[in-house]
Amino acid sequence: MKTVTIYTDGACSGNPGPGGWGAILMYGEHKKELSGGEAQTTNNRMELSGVIAALEALKEPCVVELYSDSKYVIDGLSKGWARGWRARGWIKSDKKPALNPDLWGRLLDLCDYHTVNLHWVKGHAENEYNNRCDQLAVAESQKYK
Repeated sequence: MKTVTIYTDGACSGNPGPGGWGAILMYGEHKKELSGGEAQTTNNRMELSGVIAALEALKEPCVVELYSDSKYVIDGLSKGWARGWRARGWIKSDKKPALNPDLWGRLLDLCDYHTVNLHWVKGHAENEYNNRCDQLAVAESQKYK
């Protein structure tokens, strides 16, 4: 399988409010930027949307090195929270409904299709790709102001 490196970020002006996401996909010498947004959303929905869009852009199963500054995304996947929520009918361990089950369901299906290795990066730090994703996400969110 091909190994693809993906960076993603989400942004929201107000929470909820206008939001955007950005993603960078890299394979060998190839690099592709993706972005999108919504007029009324949350930061966590934008974080999830960026990862989903990036994984959906892959045309075949890949090994993915996924970098995100979102603890919500990284922990939700790496600690098995999202799989547990789905197994319990989108109910968290505290018996409250899990948020964003529509997006988590899509993301879990994509993680079953691809081999996704998760990496948390510090946001707004020295990582050029994370910073670029942030720029893309903020630019998308500003289209809805």
